[in-house]
Amino acid sequence: MVILYSALVMGALGLGFGLFLAFSNEKFKVEVDPRIEQITKVLPGINCGACGYPGCEGYASAIVKKGDAIDKCLPGKKMGVIERIKEILEQNK
Repeated sequence: MVILYSALVMGALGLGFGLFLAFSNEKFKVEVDPRIEQITKVLPGINCGACGYPGCEGYASAIVKKGDAIDKCLPGKKMGVIERIKEILEQNK
């Protein structure tokens, strides 16, 4: 009988904590601008830091949020990154 009660208590606790986590996830959801993800996919992804930011996602975030220059990615210049970033920013105005 003790094992049955223990299993029921653990199941109820697991269910309660799971519901709490699901509610917290929805309550404290952080909205992210979809342009940041699109620009990150366009960048080379080598996280070299040549742009002055700690990785490609940091640079993409600076472009969208701070309006930083789009020509700082040195490895991406030959790949046509600047033109694709312009398209993304113009497309989602």
